[in-house]
Amino acid sequence: MRSIGRFAGAVLGLGLAVMASQTQAEAKLLTFADLQGWEADDHQAALQSFLVTCDLLRGPDWKPICALAQEAVVSEAASKAFFELFFRPVQFGTPPALFTGYFEPELSGSKTRTSRYSWPVYRRPPELKDGMQWHDRATIERGILRGRGLEIAWLDDPVDLFFMQIQGSGRIRLQDGSVVRLGYAGRNGHAYRSLGDALVERGIMRSDQVSAEAIRAYIRRNPQMAGPLLNVNPSYVFFRKLNDLPPEAGPIGAMGRSISTLRSLAIDPDFVPLGAPVWLEKDGVDPMWRLMVAQDTGGAIKGAQRADIFFGTGQEAGRKAGNIRDGGRMLVLLPIDRAYAMAAPESF
Repeated sequence: MRSIGRFAGAVLGLGLAVMASQTQAEAKLLTFADLQGWEADDHQAALQSFLVTCDLLRGPDWKPICALAQEAVVSEAASKAFFELFFRPVQFGTPPALFTGYFEPELSGSKTRTSRYSWPVYRRPPELKDGMQWHDRATIERGILRGRGLEIAWLDDPVDLFFMQIQGSGRIRLQDGSVVRLGYAGRNGHAYRSLGDALVERGIMRSDQVSAEAIRAYIRRNPQMAGPLLNVNPSYVFFRKLNDLPPEAGPIGAMGRSISTLRSLAIDPDFVPLGAPVWLEKDGVDPMWRLMVAQDTGGAIKGAQRADIFFGTGQEAGRKAGNIRDGGRMLVLLPIDRAYAMAAPESF
C-alpha cells in the first residue's frame, strides 16, 4: 500500500533541484510514435487538465506554450496537434515504473463527539512548523491534543481516519446532510511506514495480497490489533476545511488547484516538474495508456519512474485505487528545447 501525504501550497516551475535530479537520472528522448496508445487517447481532456495549473509554471519556454494552449483546447484535433508540435516525450530513469492509486474518501461523521463518532479529525496545531518533527502517531492517539479545540469533525472508525490521512483529502457527510471538504494542512514530520510492509514482514500477508481492502479486512477480524498496527506508521496528517471548494471540484493538489479524476498524477518533483504533462503506460489487469498532468506529490512517491494515479471521489474510486500496484513506464512531455537539452546525446 502506498503512502500519500499531500504537500499543500503551490510548488511552481522547474527549480534548480528538479533540473539537477533530472540530469542525474538517465534520460532518453523518444517520439510520439513510440508511445503505446497515443493515437487513441482523449488529448482534449488532457489539455483541459493541463490548463488548470499551466499559469503557475515559470520559465521562458512555458509562458508562450500556456498561452497557445488556450486556443488549442477547442477541439480534439487541435489539442493533439498542440502536444505534438510543442513537446517531446522524455523518459527519465529506467522502467519498470511503479504505479499506485489514490482517491478522495467520502465518510460519515459528526460535528461533535458522540458514543458512535469518537475519532477526531484534527486541524494543524499552531506550534507545528513546516519541516519540524513533532509528536508521533502513538503520542497523538494517546490524547496529547485533547481539549484544545482543534477537532474539525469526528469519525466512527479509526481505520477510515488513517486511510483518509494517507489520501491527504476527504469529504465528511455530517448528520444534518451537509458536507465538509478537507484538504491537507501539514504533517508531524515523521517518515511514513507502510502497514502493508509491516504485515508482510510479520508473515501475515504476502506482498501480492496487500491492498487497502485486505488491510481493512485484517483489522476487522483482529480489532485488538487496530491500535498497535496503525501506530506502526508514526506519520500523522492534519487537515483544513475547504469552505469555498465546489462539490463538483476535485481535491486540492500540491499546486493549490483542484486535481482531475484519471488525469492528475502525484509524482516526485525531484524528477518530474509539477504542472508538466506525463504520458503513462500502465500494465496490469486494467492497462492504462493516457496523458496525465503532474499536479500532486506524495510522501512515498519517490523516483523518476514512480507515480500515483488519482481515481476520483468515493467508495468505488477507493476500491479501484486500492487495487493498483502495477508496472509500466512513464514519460515526461517537455518543451522541445528543454527536452533536447535534458536528454543524453546518444538518445537522439
